[in-house]
Amino acid sequence: MKFLIDLFPIILFFLTFKFYAVFYPADTNLCVMNFCISGGDNGAIYAATLVAIIAGILQVAYEWFSRGKVETMLLITLAMIIVLGGATLAFQDELFIKWKPTLVNWAFGIVFIGSQYIGEKNLIRRMMEGNVRLTDETIWSKLNTIWAIFFIVLGFVNLYVAYSFSTEIWVNFKLFGLLGLTFAFVIGQAFYLTRYIVEENES
Repeated sequence: MKFLIDLFPIILFFLTFKFYAVFYPADTNLCVMNFCISGGDNGAIYAATLVAIIAGILQVAYEWFSRGKVETMLLITLAMIIVLGGATLAFQDELFIKWKPTLVNWAFGIVFIGSQYIGEKNLIRRMMEGNVRLTDETIWSKLNTIWAIFFIVLGFVNLYVAYSFSTEIWVNFKLFGLLGLTFAFVIGQAFYLTRYIVEENES
C-alpha cells in the first residue's frame, strides 16, 4: 500500500500525459481558476505537471494525517515539484520539470553522504538495521556510499534522457526507466548483502 502511495504523483503524471489529448483535444483548453492549459499533445506535459503538483500535496497531507509525521525525503520531493513544476507552468518551459528527478536524486545523494558524518549511524543503517544484522559493521558505510553514488548517477542519466530524446520518451523513462533501475539496484544490493547477513539461528 505504501509503495503505491509513494508512486501516486508519478503514476498520475504519466497517465495525465498519456491521455490528456483524449479528453482535451487541440481545439479546447483546460482551465483551473484563471489558469488555462491548451489542449492536445502540446499541453499534455503542462497538464501532467499541474496534476503532479496537486498529487504531491495530497500525498504529503495523507502522510501527515495518517501517520502524524512526514518523511524528510518526501518533503524534499514536494518542494522540488512545487518549485520546478511551478516554473514549468509559469514560463511554459518543460525543461524545469525534466530537471526535477535529477535534483531530487542529487538531493538524496547529498543526504546519504552527509549522514556519514552526522549522527552515530548513517542513513542506510538507520533505515535497514531493524530488519538486517550484518557480520561486518563497516559494510553499512560502504552500502551508504554506494546508495549516494547511485542517486547521483541516476540524476545524470535522467539529464541524458531529457536532453537527448523526446518528451514522450522521457515521460516513459521517468516512470519505467528510473523505477526499473532502482529495482535492479535493490536486487543487486540484496545479493551483495547475502555474504554479510547474520542468520537468525546464528544470532
